Amino acid sequence: MRLSGWSLVSAVVCAAALAAAVVPDSAAEDVGQAAPPAAPAAGEKTPPARPAVEFKLPERWVYSAPLLAPEERQTDAALAVKDPSVVFAGGKWHVFMTIKCSGYTPMEYATFDTWEKAAAAPRTVLKVYDGKYYCAPQVFFFRPQKKWYLIYQAGAPGRKFMHVAYSTTEDITRPESWSKADWVFPREESDPRKEGGLDYWMICDQERAYFFYTNLNGKMWRLWTELKDFPRGFGHPEVALEADVFEASHTYRLKGLNKYLTVIEAGQAGRRYYKAYLADRLDGRWTPLADTQEKPFAGWANVGPAQGVEPWTDNISHGELLRDASDETMTVDPANLRFVFQGVLQKDKPGEYGKIPWRIGLLQPVD
Repeated sequence: MRLSGWSLVSAVVCAAALAAAVVPDSAAEDVGQAAPPAAPAAGEKTPPARPAVEFKLPERWVYSAPLLAPEERQTDAALAVKDPSVVFAGGKWHVFMTIKCSGYTPMEYATFDTWEKAAAAPRTVLKVYDGKYYCAPQVFFFRPQKKWYLIYQAGAPGRKFMHVAYSTTEDITRPESWSKADWVFPREESDPRKEGGLDYWMICDQERAYFFYTNLNGKMWRLWTELKDFPRGFGHPEVALEADVFEASHTYRLKGLNKYLTVIEAGQAGRRYYKAYLADRLDGRWTPLADTQEKPFAGWANVGPAQGVEPWTDNISHGELLRDASDETMTVDPANLRFVFQGVLQKDKPGEYGKIPWRIGLLQPVD
């Protein structure tokens, strides 16, 4: 799909833009961000006021050639790579992703200094869980504990809902150092969730850690805990957003605006695309910014291949914005939005979801 009349950039420029969008070398150092506002009392339902500073989403995007595809190998051979979570630390990109193997679904790690080298980077399957299903990672550095956290979903035989799992390490460069899976809700009776869901996401302000997830009936749920209690103590479940959405909700703090952006996937029955919503607070109400097929955050209506790139996707699925820092505030620069996503052409989707040949690429805005 090439969209005529667009001034499209080259695939090389797409990769170069990724390499340039770096964050401080040490995730443990003070990144110099303005502190987000403290959360007000829970349960506040008033809609947010209009932003004092206008926040504009990109109107059009172009995608790169695939940057990460299944690695050819005998052990842990994968049919797809998907669900990317990305940070920049110590002068390198660190990518955590789901791989779809025959009969099991684990997570994989790759690191490289420039995105031109991503495809050739060595891969490591993370052996953090003994079960056959653990995936959809989110990675960040939790400054209060000086630890890296990996949040993911894991199979929970005999329980009502999937495990909200986490692993930690003090050294993101050593994939073997991640701890074995532990549970945010160790006992089923301590799990406050009223409905199940998937694609777990954590984000913090100065006082609280918030846990968001989505389910297939169009709800984005929100729970929270005191920052000092993280990663335990989550409660106060409520529906934060209800719309024609179903998975992969990712929430970010907008640098310099003290606003929050949620992007969330739609198109459950066909081609996948992303919607966008804005809020004043993490426990506030989400106002739609781009929430239709005709005017999405990113979808077939406003995305095309960069110059010289063969069309390889018309689905924009489970993506993550490149962050301005790697810490728990999930801060992005509104002037430098880049979106790493999984894609595939609709015509190449087989009937069985588990056999879709997802690959990972990059969206960047068209000027």
